[in-house]
Amino acid sequence: MFGMSVFQSVLERLKAEEDEDEAPEEERPSAAIRGFNAGFVGNPETSAMAGSGVVQRAYFDTASDEMLAPAKPVPKPVMPEYLRRISPEQIAADLALTEMETQLTLADKRRRFAAENHPDRHAPDYRANATLRMKIANMLIDEAQRRLRLMQRR
Repeated sequence: MFGMSVFQSVLERLKAEEDEDEAPEEERPSAAIRGFNAGFVGNPETSAMAGSGVVQRAYFDTASDEMLAPAKPVPKPVMPEYLRRISPEQIAADLALTEMETQLTLADKRRRFAAENHPDRHAPDYRANATLRMKIANMLIDEAQRRLRLMQRR
C-alpha cells in the first residue's frame, strides 16, 4: 500500500476483502476483527450488543442521582424594565440627545442603543417592544442628523 495513492490502496483493500468473501468459511478472518462491525456480529449471547437491556442497566447503574432527576423547568426570562419605555419622549431621554451632537456622537449613540435594545438580543416575547424602541430611536437619530446637516449648510 506504500507508494500508492489513497484511491489505489482503497481499491486494493476492497479487492482483498472480495477475495476473502469468496474463501471457504473456515479460512475467513473473524468478522469481529475485520471491520467496523466488530462486536456486533456473531453469537447474540456473547455479542456486545446482546440486548439494549444490558446497556440500559449499565447506564442506570452508573448514572448519578443528578443525571436521573427530571429536568428542571427553565424559568421564563423577565422583560428588562427599559423595554417597557416605548414612548418617543422616554426613548429620547434614554438616548440623551442634546443640541451639541455631531454626526460621530449620533452614530455612537445609535450603536450603543442598538447593542442594548436590538430585538435579536431579547427573548421572542419581548422582541416587539425592542423593535419598536429601535424604530423610534432610529427615527429620532435620523431626525437629529437631518437637522444637523441643515444647520451645517447655513
